[in-house]
Amino acid sequence: QVDLVESGGGSVQPGGSLRLSCAASGYFLTMAWFRQAPGKEREAVASIFGPGRTAYADSVKGRFTMSRDNPHRTTKNIVYLQMNNLEPEDTAMYYCAATRAFTPEAMSPTAYDYWGQGTQVNVSS
Repeated sequence: QVDLVESGGGSVQPGGSLRLSCAASGYFLTMAWFRQAPGKEREAVASIFGPGRTAYADSVKGRFTMSRDNPHRTTKNIVYLQMNNLEPEDTAMYYCAATRAFTPEAMSPTAYDYWGQGTQVNVSS
């Protein structure tokens, strides 16, 4: 049984910040955050490979930071997505994804085997 549990979503004004968390029931070599807005396809936001090799979508570079809790632990992990200077365009359901495969900087949904239920982020004034 693999569990990915997201938390930290909510409503914030433009320019505000939120920190999303994803608690994983095991260790996964590559994890990522995706988001999906109504009527749009699911898109990658950020991924992390190993202890700290990250990749970001162009739309969030410089504003979002993905990290792991205790990156050298090989059991359970928590990954975070620190989101600063949020924009209305960031409004979406945010999903945590994971795979044990060797997939550095994977930004395609097809690269991931496990998904969380999502946490909603709303950015509006």
